[in-house]
Formats: sequence, C-alpha cells, structure tokens
Amino acid sequence: MPTPSLAALPIRRLTLRDLTACADLSEDRGWPREEHKWGFLLASGKGYGIDDPDGGLVSACVVTEYGPQDRPGLGAVGMVLVAERHARQGVGRRLMRHLISAMGTTPLTLHATPYGRPLYEELGFKVIGRAEMLLGHFTPGEPASKVVTRPATAEDLTSILRLDEEVFGLGRTHILTRLPAFADQLRVAERDGRLIGYAAAWPNMETHVVGPLIAHDTETAQALLTSLAAHTDRPLRTDIDVRHEELLAWAKERGLAATADNAVMTYGIAELPGDWTRRFAPLTVAAG
Repeated sequence: MPTPSLAALPIRRLTLRDLTACADLSEDRGWPREEHKWGFLLASGKGYGIDDPDGGLVSACVVTEYGPQDRPGLGAVGMVLVAERHARQGVGRRLMRHLISAMGTTPLTLHATPYGRPLYEELGFKVIGRAEMLLGHFTPGEPASKVVTRPATAEDLTSILRLDEEVFGLGRTHILTRLPAFADQLRVAERDGRLIGYAAAWPNMETHVVGPLIAHDTETAQALLTSLAAHTDRPLRTDIDVRHEELLAWAKERGLAATADNAVMTYGIAELPGDWTRRFAPLTVAAG
C-alpha cells in the first residue's frame, strides 16, 4: 500500500489517550516532554492532530476556550508542533487553518516564537504585545514585602474565580478548578481581609512555572512570586508581559534571566479582554 500524502491525512480531535504521542512529538522537536502540561491541556481544552501512518503524530495543537461554554469569548492556541520529518511541508499551516475554521467566529490568541510568527501572520494573526520568559533560581532581596500571602484553601476558590474573571475578562472556571491538583503551590494575597491576588507554581520537568500571576499591583505580584520561591528548591520559570517593566527588572535583580521573547498575537480581536495592569503572567503561554 502506498503511503498517503500529508495533505490526505485526516485531522482529528485528540484525547488523553494521545498523551504519550503528544509528549513524543514534543521530544522529537527538541522540546521537553511536558507530560504534566499536555495532560492538563488535553483535559481542559480541545486538541487537534494528524496521525502518522508509520506511528505517532505528524502534528498537534491545543486550543483552550474561555467564557460561556456555548459561546466562547476567546480561544488560546498552543503547543503547535509538527514532527521534524514532516517539517516545512505545509502541515502546520493546514492544521492551523482547520483550527481557525473549527473555532468559527471565536477570537483567538497565542504566544508565538520568532520561528512560528511568520506563519501566524500569514494566517491573519496580529502582534499586540510581547512576553519575556524568565528562568533561574530566585534569591529574595530586602526589604521583605508588607503584603500578606498564604496558601490558598478551598474556601478561597469563589474569591479567586471572581477576581480572575474581573482581571482576565472572561470566565475560566474549568481551568482554575483544576489548579489545586495541577499545581504544587497555590497562594493568595490579602489586604484587610480581601483577596487582592493569587498565583500558582506548577511542576514542569526540573522547574516550577509561576502562573497564573494575578495581582492588584506590582508590590503584590512581587510578594506572591517571593512566597512561591520560598517553598521550592527548583528554578522558577515565568512569562511576564513586558509592559510590567518594574516586575521584570525586580525579578532579574533576584536571579531570573531572560531566556526567550515571544510575541502575543490575536486573530479576530484587536486587544485581549480584561485588565492587563493586574495580569502579570499566564498560567502557561499555551493556554493564556
């Protein structure tokens, strides 16, 4: 039997049964396997992929929807990967066009590497901002913050959901209710008994990724980041909106170094909803 052409291979929905194949695909492209993150994204979002007749996946991507279930207000696209042996043959373009069509009128957003940005621009995505990836061992400085932080409890969930929707601009209950199981740490910041921020640190290979990071102001964001760092020996990684210049400079003074610079892009919407001044870092760049 002749091998079907790439263009003839069907695109299908991925499920948690495809977790190992997705991790293999990441590894094939020189990325970490990130099985923990893949499992989270496949459980909370929609995966699309193309099976390789010889085994594994030709390509994969995930979109995470936010807002009302029957009428999402935003879809975050991530983990767009094509196997090395099938690269530069239009597979990624075909998969993205399928996803855009499947999402209909729902606006989209993604974080694009310099390598992927030309394809997304060709498809109609526009650059609206940048995020800087920081990585390193965090060293606390002086003086200590006066902002009160503590581990989140089950009783905090309603307040976290309320604050997050106000800041993010759309409901993402299906994501945040998974955070306690997904993350190793979930902490909140309070002022006068009122929740003014929250942040999580979740395991990703040898690092802890800080995200989401939602905070009333830079001082609160600093306190949350410091408190998360105090409870892990792993290097921290986070992706900070470059408009938060003060937080970026402060984090770099404490041992985190810039390792990548990604473009924040949108399709079908000129700006992201919500309040960027209190949205410091995404849960992951793959899910917004």
